[in-house]
Amino acid sequence: MSGEVTVTGFGVRTAFGAGAEALRRGVFGGIPSFAATTRFDTAPYRTPMAGVAPDGPDAVEDWALRHALARCGAEARDMAGLRPGAEAAVLLGAAGDSTSVTRYWRATDRHGEGRHGEDRHGEDRHGGDRHREGQGAGRVADAVPARLAELFAARLGLTGPRLTFTNACVASAAAIIHACRLISSGRTEVAVCAGGYLVEEETFGKFDSGRALSRDGMVRPFSADRSGLLLGDGVAAVVLESAGHARRRGARPLATVVGWGAATDAYHVSQPHPEGVGLAAAARQALRLAGDPEGAALGYVNAHGTGTKYNDGAETRGLRSVLGGRADAVPVSSTKSTTGHLLEAAGVVEFVITLLSLTDGVLPPTAGYTRPDPECDLDYVPNRPRRVDARRALTLNAAFGGANTALVLERPR
Repeated sequence: MSGEVTVTGFGVRTAFGAGAEALRRGVFGGIPSFAATTRFDTAPYRTPMAGVAPDGPDAVEDWALRHALARCGAEARDMAGLRPGAEAAVLLGAAGDSTSVTRYWRATDRHGEGRHGEDRHGEDRHGGDRHREGQGAGRVADAVPARLAELFAARLGLTGPRLTFTNACVASAAAIIHACRLISSGRTEVAVCAGGYLVEEETFGKFDSGRALSRDGMVRPFSADRSGLLLGDGVAAVVLESAGHARRRGARPLATVVGWGAATDAYHVSQPHPEGVGLAAAARQALRLAGDPEGAALGYVNAHGTGTKYNDGAETRGLRSVLGGRADAVPVSSTKSTTGHLLEAAGVVEFVITLLSLTDGVLPPTAGYTRPDPECDLDYVPNRPRRVDARRALTLNAAFGGANTALVLERPR
């Protein structure tokens, strides 16, 4: 690795609110954020529960995804001391804003005409073009991930290459990994990575129809009585830069990214390999790059930990294969037990949580844990935060289709 990658700024929003203090109160306090959402009608679904921010899209209209990304990006930029106009790569993990699609189609009747007389393409019935931004295609433009990346970069006033990652629940982690590759190879010196997902009905309905949502309104990762995941709001951005660039600017490094890895097991479209093969391969790559193939310096693992039947056992077995005899000594926790599953935003939000665990010397607990599962036999930091002096931590994410990512963070000396 030719260039050390440092973290110099972040901005984050979850159901607990904005900023690090909100994470400390909720995630590190082991307080689940789940409640019955009123953002859309949940009567057709098996559960109304989600980790939704009180200032969500229907409560405050401008908490649309593009605005939430811009706010987190501005917080990260300002914390890092970057100025508008700075040259920085912009990498976004997002599937677009499906809320705009749902609203558009619900405003269109079954004959293909909108409530105001326009057709689905934003043209009126008499052939005249409508003002698309207000009436037609403009309504759904935020559903295009590349547009969100362009808007994000423009709002922050950043110049440089722009990339969007749409590979599901590893999207924002993949963005961070690609940024680390760009920086370490000398192809860029600064990158702003972000990801976002706000709970909306289309995806909620898909997870409900797949019977993936928790039946009891709680997410209990690694616990014998776990019954599924719940979705949650999550948006975050981080500033990454070469150590040399940060020193020249006088920027304070919050952490160093010392290892990263990505792997695909292609076992099943929606289930992980039973032995966690892909996740283990990604973790091994990250640890080798960090110069610690056995994980001897690891003090914490922020697990993918969805609280689903297949993921948690597979992840446990994958971690055991990576850590070997040290597996019982390394604390592992899932913060999805408090935030919910943040989908495309999971990687970057959990990256920030992992960073805070190192800088604060506190491990976030696995909330809702009740009793052990014989297939899940690691130290899961159950229900209460734990004070530790960890120098390095590993954060893991996985996605449909067998995609897996791993990132190793180290706190400054």
